[in-house]
Amino acid sequence: MNGLFSGRGVVSLAALIGLAFSTQAADLKKMTIATGVDPSFSQFYVAKQAGIFEKNGLDVQVNTGPSGSAMVAFLIGNQINAAYGAEQAGITAHAVDPNVVAVADGVTLTRWLSVVGSKDVPSLDALKGKKIGVARGTGSETFWNAVIKAKKLNPSDYEIVNVEAPEMVAAIERGNIDAFAIWEPWPTRAMQAVKGTQIIATNETIFTNHNFIYMNKSWIAENEDTSKRFVTSLLEATDFIKANPDKAAGMVSAFLKQPEALVKELMPKVNYTMELTDTTRSNIQVAIDQLNAAGKLKKPVTANEMILPDLLKSVKADAVTVKMD
Repeated sequence: MNGLFSGRGVVSLAALIGLAFSTQAADLKKMTIATGVDPSFSQFYVAKQAGIFEKNGLDVQVNTGPSGSAMVAFLIGNQINAAYGAEQAGITAHAVDPNVVAVADGVTLTRWLSVVGSKDVPSLDALKGKKIGVARGTGSETFWNAVIKAKKLNPSDYEIVNVEAPEMVAAIERGNIDAFAIWEPWPTRAMQAVKGTQIIATNETIFTNHNFIYMNKSWIAENEDTSKRFVTSLLEATDFIKANPDKAAGMVSAFLKQPEALVKELMPKVNYTMELTDTTRSNIQVAIDQLNAAGKLKKPVTANEMILPDLLKSVKADAVTVKMD
């Protein structure tokens, strides 16, 4: 018996379906992107988990590392296609490879960073002469420098220990450091896991860090359509997060393998934006000034060089209001 329901027909139908799926998959443009493992980078996770990348014709691999900033360096020489991290990381990478640029201001960290002290350090005054963990070259260092400036502290009164974000909770528990300056979820995790730890300063009245979408502009020039699809996906992910906060939290929780209750507590502490504004420029300039003061830049860098507005403007013109000199 021939026909759709015969054995031969079923095999043929299955083959046709398989061919259709393989052809569809082959048509997707491949990208590799990278960031850290905290909910401030949620647009990357949600665009992947919700199928937004695929809807826009992209096959995106999302790699994660100890921090978003740690992954930005992989944009040098096009080892990856996009990264999500803080000001200092992008500036440092740009000083090595001028093609590394900020294409969007992805998130404002309104209540995201804290200085956490051990049980013996109940205040910033008590921290004097002690060891503080800072993740060099990240928003952690930018924040700590802002604390020093805002509180009129003497930097030489503190011993800075370079500690990656995921190691800070264990370091304060072992007594290797007396405090640390870092972003969520590590302050919350420290207070949950280490008895007596406490928040002794937050960024709310000191400095509002931002995280940026970084890309390599030489890769953008060679892959203009793919780049537009990528930025479109992140804009759609941003809208999804705002319209569906509980669903988005569930997706972030699943991607990061973190408790959903913790993710739901943390995500409202940031504002997901995807824009380029004068505040974008101001934050980058603050970080440039800090790096220059510390003698950490291999060559001069300007905010103008760091920001590439054209890509975001081509997808959503009203998201770009930054004034370029």
